[in-house]
Amino acid sequence: MKRRSKVTAEFNLSSSTDVIFLLLIFFMLTSNFVAVQPFELPKSDSKTVAATTVVISIDKNGIFTMDNVEVDVRALDRLLRTKLAQAQDDKDATVTIVAEVGTPFENVVKVMNAAARLKAKAIIATQPNS
Repeated sequence: MKRRSKVTAEFNLSSSTDVIFLLLIFFMLTSNFVAVQPFELPKSDSKTVAATTVVISIDKNGIFTMDNVEVDVRALDRLLRTKLAQAQDDKDATVTIVAEVGTPFENVVKVMNAAARLKAKAIIATQPNS
């Protein structure tokens, strides 16, 4: 008797697509979407998306807003410390800086220095190049 065993060269993708779908759902549910002021942001090639703890917006007239509430630059350290203390369970506290095109860089540096003093990461929001 002759036995023939055929080996099929198929690959079943159903389990892979399930895993990818679950990862997609996980990242969609855990990511924070940043509400950005309706002004023009600097352009960048960066595709990085980071979780956000606090959003600080700066317009070109030097007006600072923290989570859509206008704040005085002299009170920035204190208010930022309070916000980050509320999110103390977040070990990777991130301050997102939304600076309008034409904003003096000294204003951006003030926020970056305040975040550095509080040991928080600071990132600058940009819009993709088109």
